[in-house]
Amino acid sequence: MPQRRNARSNRARILATARQELGRNPDITLEELARASGVVRRTVFGHFPGRAALLEALAEEAAQAVQAALAVAAQATEPAERALAHFSLSMWPVGDRYRMLLALAQRDLGMERVTQILGPARLKVTAIVERGQRDGRFHTHLPPAVLSAGLEGMTVALLEEVNTGALEDDGTRVAVATLIAAGVPEKWACAVSEELAAAEHGSRRLRRVPAAETQM
Repeated sequence: MPQRRNARSNRARILATARQELGRNPDITLEELARASGVVRRTVFGHFPGRAALLEALAEEAAQAVQAALAVAAQATEPAERALAHFSLSMWPVGDRYRMLLALAQRDLGMERVTQILGPARLKVTAIVERGQRDGRFHTHLPPAVLSAGLEGMTVALLEEVNTGALEDDGTRVAVATLIAAGVPEKWACAVSEELAAAEHGSRRLRRVPAAETQM
């Protein structure tokens, strides 16, 4: 049991280091990753026999994180602008955590794998946009799938700006920009996004509090 716990701990440490270091240097080698992780080369290769295996593990982590964020954002009964802001705020931490995969998408992962990861999120946001257009809350000069693709492209561009250090955001500013791009007036976009962001960030802080503290 101690050996299995140690192996799981090492694997988690390697993946966490990879998320950080690949954002800085997409060409990092597994040997360099071992040094950055504080483990020997054999430990890294024991978990990930090659770069492709490491990236696939990160891609699988990202896919699971997307599914978890979608479960949190599943509010089908709320108005479309709130649903879209809720979706944006729920997905932003996932995008922020795995944004290094954007730089590796075409060269290493392949667009088909990226589509598999993002497919459920794309279906969700397209459904929200379609409902918002039908209810008169979003503009209608673009088809729902096209508009949702444009919103995704903008979010990816903003994540890249975070990568370069040009933007710092907890997701609120991106949620505002997303609603405005969908056709929501700026003041209402700000009000909705800020309200939901405050609730979301408070919920995250509660989830980080150990159970023993919540019972005091």
